[in-house]
Amino acid sequence: MVKSLDQQSRKKTVLGRTINQYIREAAPVSSEAIAREFGLSSATIRNIFSELEEDGYLTHPYTSGGRIPTKNGYRYFVDFLFSEIDLLDEEKSKIIQEYNDEIDKLEDVLDKTSDVISAITHYAGITSLLEWHDRFFYKGISQILNQPEFQDLEKIRLLIKMLEEKRRILEVVNRDFDGKVKVYIGEELGFPEIDNCALIVSTYSVKNKPLGRVAVLGPMRMQYHHTISALEYISEILTETIEKI
Repeated sequence: MVKSLDQQSRKKTVLGRTINQYIREAAPVSSEAIAREFGLSSATIRNIFSELEEDGYLTHPYTSGGRIPTKNGYRYFVDFLFSEIDLLDEEKSKIIQEYNDEIDKLEDVLDKTSDVISAITHYAGITSLLEWHDRFFYKGISQILNQPEFQDLEKIRLLIKMLEEKRRILEVVNRDFDGKVKVYIGEELGFPEIDNCALIVSTYSVKNKPLGRVAVLGPMRMQYHHTISALEYISEILTETIEKI
């Protein structure tokens, strides 16, 4: 129970639950909602919220409203509170099924992959070859535009313009990074036009040589657990598929 945790652990647990609820509902999270989950008083949760605001992990859009995560809150969530989840067997089967059709051209495989990424994650899917300097495949922009964060026409215009200027988005997708997956949140992308977005990138390889990137572009309020797991699995299946071409 949260009651028995030390103060620092309690703050981490409340932060994690608050971010998860905001990701699901896209609405500021009230102290009452979190208090009900833990059997604590609303006053106790409000005090923890205040401390998390001072730490820079939460903020509130209205004077008396609930809390929403900041960019630093999402970053802390991904770096320290993230726990990997396995994809459902039906999701894995769906991904494999998509690659069962005979595809003998690399470009067709990459085009298909951007579709698969979007269908599984419900965000925009991107695929690229590292040797391509001004070209990539992307599908599912409508998935992003359906999110509450993108009801502003100016935000929609800037996002579409960013994708049309392919060189700029490729600068981010093709950046060097260590590890299997890289997560860019908000201003870490380096472009003010999409500082309300997050980008998750993974590398696919052939014969242990990096060949290209698969990526997911969506709002900062992203299902990070599921999206990272999906992208890693798709990257593995894509590698296997390309090796058969």
